[in-house]
Amino acid sequence: MSVSFMPAFTSHEELEALQLEGLKWTVAHAYHNSPHYRKSLDEAGVSPDSIRTLDDLRRLPFVTAHDLQSGYPFPLRSVPFEKIVRIHASSGTTGKRKVLCYTQKDLNDWASMFARCYEMAGLSREDRVQIAVGYGLWTAGVGFQLGAERFGALSVPVGPANTEIHCQMLEDMQSSVFCATASMALLIAEEIEQRGLRDRIALKKFIFGAERHSKKMRQRIQEITGAEHLFDIPGLTELYGPGIGLECMAHQGVHYWADYYILEILDPETLEPVRPGEMGEMVVTSLRKEAAPLIRYRTRDLTRLIPEPCPCGNPLPRHDHLMGRSDDMFIFRAVNIYPGQIDHVLSQIHGLGSEYQVHLYRREDGRDEMHLKVERTDENSPDADRRLADLVASEVREQILVRTRVEVLEYGTLPRTDRKSKRVFDHRTLES
Repeated sequence: MSVSFMPAFTSHEELEALQLEGLKWTVAHAYHNSPHYRKSLDEAGVSPDSIRTLDDLRRLPFVTAHDLQSGYPFPLRSVPFEKIVRIHASSGTTGKRKVLCYTQKDLNDWASMFARCYEMAGLSREDRVQIAVGYGLWTAGVGFQLGAERFGALSVPVGPANTEIHCQMLEDMQSSVFCATASMALLIAEEIEQRGLRDRIALKKFIFGAERHSKKMRQRIQEITGAEHLFDIPGLTELYGPGIGLECMAHQGVHYWADYYILEILDPETLEPVRPGEMGEMVVTSLRKEAAPLIRYRTRDLTRLIPEPCPCGNPLPRHDHLMGRSDDMFIFRAVNIYPGQIDHVLSQIHGLGSEYQVHLYRREDGRDEMHLKVERTDENSPDADRRLADLVASEVREQILVRTRVEVLEYGTLPRTDRKSKRVFDHRTLES
């Protein structure tokens, strides 16, 4: 008899009751066991006894990445050290790493959440899951493996090895599911094409995340490999790791595990809730996390809630694919631009690949210039390249309201990586 990892609730009212119970527990647990939380809650004038409804969530103070870094090496710790069995850390771009600790219950909960991802993706115990993400301090590799083991599928824990080993394992192990960053998924898809492996492997599904990706990238991966489904998986180290939600087979947004955490979508400037369906910053509050609970943690990730019921019938709520991060925004000639906006424009233009780079420069007269590098998908003539460049520049001008110089490159010119791709290069800071 197969085990389901889906939640037992069937109505919004049942979910809200579960969330309120979890919120009360989290606030009380954090207040009584974490000096950081006791101080911040006291300053906000909130005690555990004052949490009576979900609306009281808005009275709680925020936690930020700065709080985690300033509390290094064990920020937000809310259990004795003898209960801590593991730590993981985010890569971080500035300052100290954000280190999070886990109890055995935290790891068990994480494994169950991840097993739910595999269930939502329609896996069976006959599937073979090839894992192409890093192990160690990063949560990704061990998270994918924990979930596969809890679910009962065979895992092939290759990690971020070279494409030669991955292609060999895909053929020899007949792996049916490939788990990677979006950039690595594209890289391995192009290797499959170049090596003529499509008919010699059993790959049916991709599960990828860790970075924003475009529709063009998804289409390219699917065209090359013939994969039946591609699934977006969100995750952040602060909230267990990857596996806190998954895109279902209807492919209309990402279901998130609202029985494990509350998701708010707030305006990143005012920190007030946006209207349903509007884009804002994801703010998360854990409901069961023991070692390092989160209360209104500002993730900086941008998305929107999808209020309509999902065609797949699952009652778990949904958010849209990540648009980017509030701190990824760059300002060009007084216009605020998110890389996801450029993704969106390029995805609408026929003849372009999924990879691109934005280079920002400052001229001697003080004016800023944008240089956009894109790849064409087919062989082309200089005249056709010019027409394509003009079309891209025109669409960027119309939809984002800025002018850019466009360079069309041969397909495969821009670098591929087994990690997160860097697409915005701001040279202005070096020139000023």
